[in-house]
Amino acid sequence: MDLSGWRIAGIQHIRPFCGEDEGTNTALEFAYGSLSLPQPPATPDAPLAAACAAWSGAPDDGVDRISSLPDEILRNVVSRLPGCRENPLWRPGLVDTLGLTNDVSDILAAHPGPFRCVQITCCYLDMNREKIKGWPKLVADKGVQELAFINRPWPLDLPLPTTLFSCTSLTRLHIGAWKLPNTATLPDAVAFPHLQELFLTLITMKDKDLAFLLERSPVLEVLTIIASQRDVRLCLASRSLRCLQLGMSSLGDITVADAPRLERFFLLMTRRIGGNKFSTIKIGNAPNLRMLGYWPPGQHELQIGNTIMEVSPCTIIPSVKILALQVQFEVRNEVKTVPAFLKCFPNVETLHIQSVKVNRPTGKVSLNFWQEACPVECLQHVKKLVMHGFRGNKSEHAFIKFIAERAQALKKMVIMICFDTANGFDAKMKPFTTIKWASEDIKAIHFKLPPL
Repeated sequence: MDLSGWRIAGIQHIRPFCGEDEGTNTALEFAYGSLSLPQPPATPDAPLAAACAAWSGAPDDGVDRISSLPDEILRNVVSRLPGCRENPLWRPGLVDTLGLTNDVSDILAAHPGPFRCVQITCCYLDMNREKIKGWPKLVADKGVQELAFINRPWPLDLPLPTTLFSCTSLTRLHIGAWKLPNTATLPDAVAFPHLQELFLTLITMKDKDLAFLLERSPVLEVLTIIASQRDVRLCLASRSLRCLQLGMSSLGDITVADAPRLERFFLLMTRRIGGNKFSTIKIGNAPNLRMLGYWPPGQHELQIGNTIMEVSPCTIIPSVKILALQVQFEVRNEVKTVPAFLKCFPNVETLHIQSVKVNRPTGKVSLNFWQEACPVECLQHVKKLVMHGFRGNKSEHAFIKFIAERAQALKKMVIMICFDTANGFDAKMKPFTTIKWASEDIKAIHFKLPPL
């Protein structure tokens, strides 16, 4: 039985990491979680071919037609069958890591292939480095297409085996809690000619090594960097990239120099270098950019062409249809930058606003502020507003009321409530009853309560 599509998980359930900070724990949970690990391309519920043939009225003559298929097709079919990922052998509460390393090595060596999806996670990969160096080569020789290779994570700067660069058949790669090798020492021919998706979590890397990975991935479509152990600096020139995601990292200057196919650019809980120096994010040639978010006003400078938008909000980006902003509504100086952003994206149809909690409020804004600072042209195409993290303060209400009374194309408004509904719910909801809707298409506000 082919075991492609399996997971090697020495410890399945994540326990607290003593000595690690909260940000690292969050990144680890994300790395090991189902959101970042692709599901193996198999299902135990798929009907067998013989059952399908019987159901379709094919003759039931007992002939084994499947075995007569060409070997190439049979290998493709078998590589999609579910393996032993539910076997309790791979889910112990405690594990003999050295023994597990030996077992994995033996299985990978004995397996005839092909491998379609292999996920090696939650193992202490520092225990037997020499054997572990051979794992990428073993799966490479058997045509692995999707690989997740994640350290446990101690130590966080464990050198990534250079044998990984022999996996030239990869289409998806997720590596976590490794230190990238000095790419200058790798052979000139090293490349990932088929790689479409690259996911880097808790990686220690130099700028030149990240640039090397991108340069050697000519058809890369999705790049995700989460919780980089060093500041992320990037100068991107890619004819294939469609989605760029940067999260839980300190950002240096990010330049999207030439990305004609880029459609989505996401930031998630990013911060400035050293906590005080502005990072500049420049977008040069990205004519197909459709989605931008979650942009944190006051944290980075956004430069489109030669124009810094916070300073001169005259640049128009007509391609963006979905815009997401993080806003501290009780920090007046930050809120004052929001209209400048809205003016630059006149064709936005879906607007997401993440309301960020403020420990020390420094001022509020009223409905008059929005009416004076943000002309109605900014909202002429907005059809949907989603407010995340709504706490019911006056500044949030002022913004929502402004959108509702100016956006004539608005069809849907969703408010994600982020407070205890047993405490002052009626008072926080009362301002919604005074809204005078500009749109005739909207019928109601959709409220979503926090989970119990």
